[in-house]
Amino acid sequence: MEKMWSGRFSASGTKLLDQFNASIMFDRKLYREDIEGSIAHATMLEKQSILTKEELTQIVNGLAQVKAEIESGEFEWKISDEDLHMAIEKRLTAIIGDAGKKLHTARSRNDQVAVDFRRFVLRKNFEIVDAIKLLMQEILVVASKHTETILPGMTHLQHAQPINFGFHLGAYLSMFVRDIERFESSYKRNNISPLGCAALAGTPHNIDRAKTAELLGFDSVSLNCLDTVSDRDFALEILFNISTMMMHISRLSEELVMWSSYEFAFIELSDEYSTGSSIMPQKKNPDVPELLRGKTGRVYGSLMGLLTVMKGLPLAYNKDTQEDKEGVFDAVETAEISLEILKEAIKTMQVKTHNMKNASKVGHLSATDLADYLVQKCNIPFREAHFITGRAVAKSEELKIDLSDIEFKYLQEIDARINEDVLKFLSIENSMNARISSGGTATVRTKEQLEYFTNYLKEK
Repeated sequence: MEKMWSGRFSASGTKLLDQFNASIMFDRKLYREDIEGSIAHATMLEKQSILTKEELTQIVNGLAQVKAEIESGEFEWKISDEDLHMAIEKRLTAIIGDAGKKLHTARSRNDQVAVDFRRFVLRKNFEIVDAIKLLMQEILVVASKHTETILPGMTHLQHAQPINFGFHLGAYLSMFVRDIERFESSYKRNNISPLGCAALAGTPHNIDRAKTAELLGFDSVSLNCLDTVSDRDFALEILFNISTMMMHISRLSEELVMWSSYEFAFIELSDEYSTGSSIMPQKKNPDVPELLRGKTGRVYGSLMGLLTVMKGLPLAYNKDTQEDKEGVFDAVETAEISLEILKEAIKTMQVKTHNMKNASKVGHLSATDLADYLVQKCNIPFREAHFITGRAVAKSEELKIDLSDIEFKYLQEIDARINEDVLKFLSIENSMNARISSGGTATVRTKEQLEYFTNYLKEK
């Protein structure tokens, strides 16, 4: 069958061109959005007396049949049809005849693909947000059980100050809240209808763009058609938002890998979400978090790919833009499975609280507390207190003990102004709970933070 645009041409394109030019093997993922957009467009055309009621009925019923054929697997996708839009319109025309040929009145594939792809991306914004919330709920369950479980807080991957595990997990909850806000902001900013822009400059037909926007759930119509048909900011935004979210997932995954090692032994991942070695029978590998780290780079590649495609395009639509979809489809699928499997890995992991506490007795985590004690109780300037504390740490190293276990006599030898009440300040538990400033790690503050996240999810 001739292509729908073939009237201008005296020779048919080659099969090689068909193969190179076609997007049908991946853009068919948008069939639902395309059919819904066509029904809305036809409904508007009938309202504007461009189609008759009978023609509208034929089109709607025909599109319903096409959708059923696609979902049952009966629909035949052909490279020669180029893209989803042509394939559906050709099949529709075969089913209902001339009424199918009228559907494309007052629109172009340029605004048609723009509305399909935009609606897909907007829908995925919501679905990813829902998946983030489910992940957060599982993290909250674990965090709420461990608001008193002490582990080393680190900077430079060195033991720094004692914190609780619930507080540590709360840091990731904060990241995921920001991710949700980005997806929601993108949805609000991009929920505008391209339909009716036609090729680039609008249409002379008496259409009602506001009507199709309403039927498709858009907040408004786009302002400038020249921009609209070539705009892919919404696709770039979801790629950036997924990339940022995956960066947060990758950071958590990195810690899960470290924590599950023999050197840390803070957690043990479930056998259900671990794998073994083909040669070393004793191995239990944290492949889930490792793959999550790797897939983060894959998503970054999709973002950089589309940024590169868009950077040199003149207005308006260019065929280069066909390269926008595969990266977005892949990134969305990666995000969805990543959120799901991370949720399950966290839900089923074992937290080894004893090992966390033992690790907190290494590295003199209460050193800052000694310095703060000298400032608050002994009225010693902080820089001098810092030096005195350094001597106390050196003495502990000499004695091969942690600063939290040092005897009072050694501290008094270092500085006579130190009183015996200093020992309670050096306790790991007291050190953690002393950090009561807003946002701090003290158990009471951690519980407040987790309550905030709980309420945040309830309100969503």
